Amino acid sequence: MLVRNILKEQKTTFSFEFFPPKTPEGWDRLFLTISDLIPLKPSWVSVTYGAGGSTREHTHNLVVRIRKETDLTVVTHLTCVEASRGDVAAILERYDSEGIHNILALRGDPPLGQREWKAGPEGFCYATDLVSFIKTRFPHMCVGVAGFPEGHPETRNRLQEIDHLKAKVDAGADYIITQLFFDNRDYYDFRERCELAGITVPIIAGIMPIISRSGMIRMAELAARARIPAPLLRSVQRASSNESVERVGIHWATEQVRDLIHNHVRGIHFYTLNNAKATLKIYEALGVADSLQLT
Repeated sequence: MLVRNILKEQKTTFSFEFFPPKTPEGWDRLFLTISDLIPLKPSWVSVTYGAGGSTREHTHNLVVRIRKETDLTVVTHLTCVEASRGDVAAILERYDSEGIHNILALRGDPPLGQREWKAGPEGFCYATDLVSFIKTRFPHMCVGVAGFPEGHPETRNRLQEIDHLKAKVDAGADYIITQLFFDNRDYYDFRERCELAGITVPIIAGIMPIISRSGMIRMAELAARARIPAPLLRSVQRASSNESVERVGIHWATEQVRDLIHNHVRGIHFYTLNNAKATLKIYEALGVADSLQLT
């Protein structure tokens, strides 16, 4: 099913993101995680994308396996990194033949060792170009794009940032999924600025619970440069163990989701890190029934 149709049918969507493992053991653990999350009836699941070679193939294999072995709607990420227009066309044709018609179109980060983004030969410079290419060559596909509630790390002018997002929507994007954030006020401000710019597609909120101190540090170092609010940081600093940090992170994310639902978010996208525990705990705390209606 296409994500755009799911968004029309469901008042609030709940989706999960996974990444392709690098080891056989990792694949086994991932499918245990997926099995644990299937009873939650996610609106869809997505798979991150590695540029080039074996990592790109891992993404394809995982997407195809999820589609063949489960009843889940699956979204595959696709980036502009180290890919020509011909490469992208071949990838999309392969997905199309496998019945995979949901794409999250991203520019992607610069390859390792490259500080600034540069398109390769006959490649795409921007995600807008990728969206336009998909919609022109494969108009039946559903395309999502990324949004940045705390600001895009490479765009200092936040007015221009929204203009760039509007260009992606005008090129044919069907919905937006945000990068992770920890202060809902950033999301609400972002959503309102999108409305002012004439962006009317659904904006899905990206949530990633903190489960360890080291994980929190990694989040702060991500390209999105997640901002850790002082109350959350204070709670983490008070925690005496990683188990306590995990409880703090799950509680914070739970309250984020509760507040977002109360304020009519169109969907929640959980960055699972291939681990079901935090997501299951959030569902349990929110009282999510089999019908996925919050009580």
